[in-house]
Amino acid sequence: MAQSTISARIDSKDKSDFDNFCNTVGLNASTAINLFIKTVLRERRIPFEISCSPDPFYNEANQAYILKSVNELREGKGHPHKLIEEDTNE
Repeated sequence: MAQSTISARIDSKDKSDFDNFCNTVGLNASTAINLFIKTVLRERRIPFEISCSPDPFYNEANQAYILKSVNELREGKGHPHKLIEEDTNE
């Protein structure tokens, strides 16, 4: 089977850490990358979860606080005030 080369730029420390990890588990970097590629092709997906940090606005504690505040306003416990905007032209 003909072979091709993939080149990727990564942080030097990450490469060193990856090489060390691969050596620890009895692989080299090329074999580890080939395992990743074969898994992607076989499963037709990235074989691990990819996510970003969730928006802190939606965390459980903040949502509970907002719901409590809304309920208090609906019960008449609160009073309107004008929006105070910071002047950013200074």
